[in-house]
Amino acid sequence: MVVTQLSHGITKRVHHLSDGRELIYFDDAGSTLDPDRAPDLRPVTPRPPVATMRQDALTGEWISIAAARQNRVMLPPKHLDPLAPSTPENLTEVPSLYDVAVFENKSPSFGPDLAEVTGAGYDDQAALAELGSVGLGRTRPSVGRCEVVCFSPSTEGSFATLPPGRARTVVEAWADRTAALSELPGVEQVFPFENRGEAIGVTLHHPHGQIYAYPYITPKTQRLISSIEKYGPGLFADILAFEQAGDRVVLAGEHFTAFVPFAARWPLEIHLLPHRHVPDFAGLSGDERDELAVLYQRILRGVDAIYDTPTPYIAAWHQAPVHAHRDDIRLMLQITSPRRAVDKMKFLAGSEAAMGAFIGDVPPEASAALIREAIERA
Repeated sequence: MVVTQLSHGITKRVHHLSDGRELIYFDDAGSTLDPDRAPDLRPVTPRPPVATMRQDALTGEWISIAAARQNRVMLPPKHLDPLAPSTPENLTEVPSLYDVAVFENKSPSFGPDLAEVTGAGYDDQAALAELGSVGLGRTRPSVGRCEVVCFSPSTEGSFATLPPGRARTVVEAWADRTAALSELPGVEQVFPFENRGEAIGVTLHHPHGQIYAYPYITPKTQRLISSIEKYGPGLFADILAFEQAGDRVVLAGEHFTAFVPFAARWPLEIHLLPHRHVPDFAGLSGDERDELAVLYQRILRGVDAIYDTPTPYIAAWHQAPVHAHRDDIRLMLQITSPRRAVDKMKFLAGSEAAMGAFIGDVPPEASAALIREAIERA
């Protein structure tokens, strides 16, 4: 076991599961957990082979074909929750009681083998350029890494319902994993995210998120890079100033501002930006991490207070690529929900799904007023 003291009194303990996957415990400041952790008692099973990426020649985008994901557990009952601490009746992915736990996904979309790119002479820029070319029948190994972030040992709840200290531990885990994954050879972008709610497609009710370490710069970020090249390097600073001067701000602190964007696509959409340029979680100061944990919970509680039942959402933490545009692209949270009324969902139909041409159902200013009121009420 490797033990590291992180900021804010949080302790990191590195273990391994029976099949060799990495398991990392992040103990809250002042945690009362036993520092010794139980071993994984499950029999060793082989890990699935690395998936294969195929290029779509119409767009140049890479699609990972990860057939092992078909075997994922689908909405198990609480007593069989695979993210809960292990019991004799339910041996899980996390052998011991924990505060926050992170482990390598058992059926990853990317990884686990990085051997294809760890040889001498590997060049990130050359690899990116090669991936950027277009041809027919092109394939590559889906190298990278996928991790699961368990926010709590509880089988119910969400990030919004965590104790404040636990929320701060999760933020520290995001920062630690962003830094560690960015160091892996062949990784070009690190993406922490959370899917919440069956309407979004979650397969586990346990409060958790994921982190993907991609072997390429994602299509969404490539489009952002194109906009920066057309607009100029000050795009994020100007967006922040533009939104702060408008009527779509829903919550603001000393270090961050949250707002409904001017051209929101979704019925509920909230963006959050740091006030200074920070490319990713790892670059945040201790004070910024402290405030982020508080503001993020307030936003999510507001989202859940809009209606009488919890609202499904995707919380996506957009970060700068590992090796490119670090001075241009700022860490940004984007929360989106398809819920357009208490009993109505927005489904991507012909224009959105086929052409990527969104039609908004709710004026962003009206959405901002609704969210502001809900945050205050929450």
